[in-house]
Amino acid sequence: MHIRGDHAELVVGGRLDVRSAADARTALHTAVDSGGGDLVLNLTELDSWDATGLGVIMGAHRRAGRAGRRLVLRGVPPQMQRLLVATRLHRILAIEGGLEAESLPQV
Repeated sequence: MHIRGDHAELVVGGRLDVRSAADARTALHTAVDSGGGDLVLNLTELDSWDATGLGVIMGAHRRAGRAGRRLVLRGVPPQMQRLLVATRLHRILAIEGGLEAESLPQV
């Protein structure tokens, strides 16, 4: 997993899973705490995430809200879009362009 960027936009790549969760959490919390306005997570380079990785994103979402910021997901890969819809998290998270269950490809 790699995360690069600043307090306004972070590009997350590789695998966001139990092995990378601690490093990802630290990077996201630092970005949330050091900036203002929207924090964009660009996920176009993300290969996969597991429940722990999704938990890291939800934790960053809650932390951003407490800091008066908004966490925005950009470039969510299709398989992850389906997971967000299945878990109804697409209704909670800010997703650039939005997600609609009807428009997602079926597996």
